Amino acid sequence: MERLSRSDYCQYLLSTQINYTLTNFADHIKNISHDKINRYLKDTKLTPKLVWEHVKSDITHSDNGYLLFDDTVINKDYSHKIEGVRRQYSGNAHGLIKGIGVVTCVYVNPELGKFWVIDYRIFDPDRDGKSKIDHLEDMLNHTEYKKCLPFATVLVDSWYATHKIILKIDDMGKTYYCPLKKNRLVDDSPNGESADYVSIDKLSWNQEELTHGKIVSINKFPKKYKTKLFQIAVSTNRTEHVVTNATDQDSANDVRNECAIRWKIEEFHRETKQLTGLEKCQCRINRIQRNHIACAMLVWVCMKRVASNMKKTIYRVKHDLLKEYLVEELRSPRVVFA
Repeated sequence: MERLSRSDYCQYLLSTQINYTLTNFADHIKNISHDKINRYLKDTKLTPKLVWEHVKSDITHSDNGYLLFDDTVINKDYSHKIEGVRRQYSGNAHGLIKGIGVVTCVYVNPELGKFWVIDYRIFDPDRDGKSKIDHLEDMLNHTEYKKCLPFATVLVDSWYATHKIILKIDDMGKTYYCPLKKNRLVDDSPNGESADYVSIDKLSWNQEELTHGKIVSINKFPKKYKTKLFQIAVSTNRTEHVVTNATDQDSANDVRNECAIRWKIEEFHRETKQLTGLEKCQCRINRIQRNHIACAMLVWVCMKRVASNMKKTIYRVKHDLLKEYLVEELRSPRVVFA
């Protein structure tokens, strides 16, 4: 082999188990040097559009589909010179770390319980001037007007439950369920006539409201804009306040089930980091990092397709690559224990 392609690099990310470096790749492929791999990744431009092109034929559409949005931080805490790295909050680390932020969009078919990544954006405001909110809005518009993918409900984290995004989803005629931060100001007075806004954590709840929710107005939203707020116990020591434009929703248990679907995107983030080497690229050049991220996403799409066809988990697909090796080593070990 004398020429490298995107498929070659993706195959490497899919096949290797621990070491995802370009040096390791060069050591295990004939007639391709580290410099040639580095040059290919530096001179090629892979974009998020590739993910949609590879995944769209796999998706089973649903008129009741869900769009999930969230971001993840590709940990580069060890890095000092990688371009595009910035200090940002990581939910996994529960604090600020150095990393590359990626805003992702996942589509869920609730009837099948299956999900697919359909879009992503790199958070790099120094390069494009866009916030994470801008990226979410861009992906939402692309899904509705360009991909023409049917969906009914949008789920986002509290970070994205802004005036701009909530009203955007509402204007599209879609339903949203968004947790609000405890310091958000709301008014739960009858008809919202008092405009007596208090932070969510200061609200009082009776048993009827805990079961069926309460109508509230959110500060800085249009005066007559009403939403329904639910207090949801996530665990024994954690409570979320979830707001929705489905004002006819009257079951806290149903809202809990709706919000549980949001964890599909966390499952996607975990799988990409553990199985595709998403965080493992050590190259300093921004374009190489971006291309590595694109290839890692494509590898996840491929493994998810294989896992679905074989009725296995995506983890089993990855780990089974070593099965024949282990069988052979146990039968005829090259290094004998003595």
